Amino acid sequence: MININDFDIQAFADANVQTTESATLTEGMQKYYDTELLENAKEELFFNQFGKVQTLPEGNGKKVQWRKFDTFGKVTSPLEEGVTPDGNTMTMTTVEAEVEQYGDYTTVSDMLDMTAVDDVILSCTEEHGAQAGLTLDTLTRNEICKGMNVSFPEGYSMRYELDSDAKLTATDVNKAVTKLKKNKTPKINGKYICIIHPSVSEDLRESEGWIEAHKYAATTEIFNGEIGELHGVRFIESNEAPIFHGADLCEDTRTLIAQSEMSNATEITIGKSLGEDSLAGRYILIGSAKVKVLSNNGTKITVDTPVTCAAKTVIYPGEGGKDGCAVYGCIFFGRDAYGRVELSGGAMEMIVKSKGSAGTADPLNQRSTVGWKAAHAAAILYEERLLRFECGSSYSLTDVAN
Repeated sequence: MININDFDIQAFADANVQTTESATLTEGMQKYYDTELLENAKEELFFNQFGKVQTLPEGNGKKVQWRKFDTFGKVTSPLEEGVTPDGNTMTMTTVEAEVEQYGDYTTVSDMLDMTAVDDVILSCTEEHGAQAGLTLDTLTRNEICKGMNVSFPEGYSMRYELDSDAKLTATDVNKAVTKLKKNKTPKINGKYICIIHPSVSEDLRESEGWIEAHKYAATTEIFNGEIGELHGVRFIESNEAPIFHGADLCEDTRTLIAQSEMSNATEITIGKSLGEDSLAGRYILIGSAKVKVLSNNGTKITVDTPVTCAAKTVIYPGEGGKDGCAVYGCIFFGRDAYGRVELSGGAMEMIVKSKGSAGTADPLNQRSTVGWKAAHAAAILYEERLLRFECGSSYSLTDVAN
């Protein structure tokens, strides 16, 4: 497939010319490209194929709202003869999220379109379709990862303790299922769902009791990315399952070194000069502590919590696991745990502007544009129906954040 970025398609053009007149594409062509966008976007939908769907509000502002009713408790007292009970009140709560718009486009020159072997416009549509799907799916994933219901493998209690030995096991899956059941989480087609990274699924697929998806595909509709089932959980494999891994602490090195012994101190001296406040707001691991950087200037780092360590102690990025290694979020959930905006209709649109549609902005009919825009919002609806199980894997020392 041709990579548009390999061509200098705007050597003589303004990269941000925006057209205001309608394109000359026929209605049928426009619908065809819209279909291409939606089909390619669907290929990247792992998180967005689930969740409670809400249509985009039209003429009602930028907020989308999900409504949920509170459940009634048990009635354990008998009725009294001839006495009308007080009854119960139906209460409803709402969850709101603000709708934001996202999009991108590519400009295609007339020479590229005429001389390329492949259909450049169609290729652009395919690439932007995949980009759109990945973008919107990642936005939903990031919202889900704000959930506060978190578990860890046996023997671990914090993310920064996790290492490559802290692998997800069949026992962990069983415990996750138990938590969801105790929270009365409704299932999706009779099962719970877990979205998992390939680096984690490799370890889990060797577990006793694992059932490959192809063994039940004939009788069950398979979700996008589904690889198998274990303990009543259907697993969706995605490279976009979250990886927590802090960026390098400096441009030319991942770690830093504490130059002197510290005892209950909040100022750390390092053997390297950093840009002013380049680490401010980040977390670091030093000794057995995870602390937040308040500021840094030259060779001094100020942290929010006193630390004690020996001289020459290595300082690691603190957003991941032990020694800064990668940590994986396995997202277990049941029905309606989170909500998202419906992607069809006006929420997602393919926009193709043909040569000459810009009028005087393109006087020689040299440029076409292919792009997309979409409105998106997502929100956690029931915290108790969503569990993020954080673990390590055999690849914790090599994988990076996504």
